[in-house]
Amino acid sequence: MQKVLDFIFQEKVIFPVIIIVVALILVKILKFIVKKIFSKTEKNYIGKKRTTIMELVGNVLKFFVYAIAIMMILEVYGVDTKGILASLGIAGVVLGLALQDTVEDLMSGISIILDNYYVIGDTIRINDFTGEVIELSLKSTRVKGANGEIYIFANHLVDSVVNLSQARAGIKIDVPTAYEENTEKVETILRKIVDEVKKIPDVYDDSEYLGVDALDTSAVNYSIMIYCKSTEQYKIKRIVLKMIKEIYDRENIKIPYNQIEVHNGKEII
Repeated sequence: MQKVLDFIFQEKVIFPVIIIVVALILVKILKFIVKKIFSKTEKNYIGKKRTTIMELVGNVLKFFVYAIAIMMILEVYGVDTKGILASLGIAGVVLGLALQDTVEDLMSGISIILDNYYVIGDTIRINDFTGEVIELSLKSTRVKGANGEIYIFANHLVDSVVNLSQARAGIKIDVPTAYEENTEKVETILRKIVDEVKKIPDVYDDSEYLGVDALDTSAVNYSIMIYCKSTEQYKIKRIVLKMIKEIYDRENIKIPYNQIEVHNGKEII
């Protein structure tokens, strides 16, 4: 037992363990401090950008703490860290050439944040993939699609990206209505629906009733245009369609639909 304790409390055993534990604790403390500084409750663009910067600063601090911990552990084992640091200049040039893509990733990660390409929480479209940015580091970006799939790409590959969160969407909804329905009544109802839709969060005030859009073979198509935050357009469209259906049912306004007659091989009289 004494031999075991003597081995454990050797300088080359106990010191590295202490250094590792202190490094882990320090990383947690630094992340907590960074979170307190940057974390706010805003859910707008500035709030999301603050969250992204918080993640980035946390990752950089973690890297430096672990790097210092490794150097201290090497010192314990008698490794000349000063020589290592001196040779890092030459090694840096070699690594810069060998790891050119990685260096580009790091520079691109900084550029993405500073130039406001996107931040955590934004919905973006890149390489025909659309999803929400869930993680942004200096090296890569993770985007979560609508079906839960995760798309990971290196930052230096971002040459063109569409940020859907920084744009607004226009939703044109055609409402087929029976010819026999009173036009003035229908238009009044649709204008009221648009006014109600404007009260929904993320819907803009310039949403409007457009008018009669087409005289179809079996219906009059009335049109409304809803302007909203691009990331909410599908949800808003579902809400508006439900409102139209419920109000049409309540007002006994008919929406024409195709019907099929099926006969069981009998002659029609």
